[in-house]
Amino acid sequence: MTDGGLPAHLDGFVRAVREAGIPVGISAAVDAAQVLTAVDLLDREQLRHGLAAVLLQRAAQRQTYDVLFDLWWPLSDRPEVPAEDGDDVEAVPDDGSTDAERQAALAAQLREELLRRLLDGDEEALRRFARLAVDQLGQGQPSASGQSFFSYRVLRALSPDTLVSQLLDGLLGGADRGGLAEQVARQTVRERLAAFRAAVEAEVRRRSAAERGRDRVARTAVKPLADQVDFLRAQSADLAELRRSVAPLARRLAARLSAKRRMGREGRLDFRRTVRASLATGGVPVVTHHKPRTVHKPELVVLCDISGSVAGFSHFTLMLTQALREHFSGVRAFAFVDSTDEVTRFFAPGADVADAVQRIGREAEVVTFDGHSDYGNALGVFAERWASAVGPKTSLLVLGDGRTNYRQPGLPVLADLVRRSRSAYWLNPEPARLWGSGDSAADRYAEVIPMIEVRNAAQLADFVTTL
Repeated sequence: MTDGGLPAHLDGFVRAVREAGIPVGISAAVDAAQVLTAVDLLDREQLRHGLAAVLLQRAAQRQTYDVLFDLWWPLSDRPEVPAEDGDDVEAVPDDGSTDAERQAALAAQLREELLRRLLDGDEEALRRFARLAVDQLGQGQPSASGQSFFSYRVLRALSPDTLVSQLLDGLLGGADRGGLAEQVARQTVRERLAAFRAAVEAEVRRRSAAERGRDRVARTAVKPLADQVDFLRAQSADLAELRRSVAPLARRLAARLSAKRRMGREGRLDFRRTVRASLATGGVPVVTHHKPRTVHKPELVVLCDISGSVAGFSHFTLMLTQALREHFSGVRAFAFVDSTDEVTRFFAPGADVADAVQRIGREAEVVTFDGHSDYGNALGVFAERWASAVGPKTSLLVLGDGRTNYRQPGLPVLADLVRRSRSAYWLNPEPARLWGSGDSAADRYAEVIPMIEVRNAAQLADFVTTL
């Protein structure tokens, strides 16, 4: 606990949550202080859930929150729960055996205890056992960072995944394998093993925080939220979460572009109504009247770089293209590497994005020469084959890093496309500080088209909001 007592400790925790990327306003911080007066502070899980209820807005934030909670409200800050029978493991006697043999005997003894705890399914007992296992098996030679407890040492010694068969036998109680009963038992086993691994990792983080400092551990232990993960570094698990955030962003983007169109140009002048209104001002047309414009869904053309350097970003942008099709009257998608091909056909309603990406790689004619990005040739092919795709009713969206491999950037072609479109934007997944470095022509492209840094979903949301 910090020197300022519980209020200062809570303030530090709220700041850590905010620094991890979870937005926490002043009102939420005040509500968190009220939670401390409403829950039983001796019940750690009640405190965890109470603070989560007022500090979190989305379920995706919960994993980050739990890691921070375990660091700021560790078990060591709580009085120990009295041990139950079987919680303590007897020390292996020194009978002249080697350290490795005694360690193996201890691991075997702890493994039997783990099996019993997993069969019981008592979460609190399992957490206590995880603390014991880390204490007995988790310590190793300190690393360069100063850490001396490691979860992999515990999991390697106990090998909990190899207990699945015994756990199934214990949970099924002699019943025949197969059917719904086994499916339920397998799901239970997976959940309990995951809970044990999480408890071990939490205990290792607690001990590391005591050794190295809470802030240092938080910087490495807390993973970025899905909307803050750089597209160029996104993993498959991140893409699954990003896929859920794409649809609302696509709806907002479509609404923004449609609103700009409605407000950007009025209909043709209504001469009769204007003259009639001018009679009230002595024949001077102070107020003009216009015929109402026909409002329709905006049309969109997407040009997407799918070269290897932007593989993660291209996967995300193709997900965005799929979602945008639901909100634009005409969406035409074009992919390019050193040549361009239309890929709209791969994004039929209900199509899976992963399948679409694979089909683009197999069937789309996006490589003509060596398979390295050639923006100049790709833009030239697009303008030559699909010049009519961009017109006064079209919004143009270019997605890529602008790295040309020192080839011609095709600036005149892009400038002509921008001039002919209703609106045009370029979303770049690289940091703005790198634009123009090496083979990047992003700074030159930015002279003819608005270029926005969009490295993650949060920046894309900001772009949509300020559009």
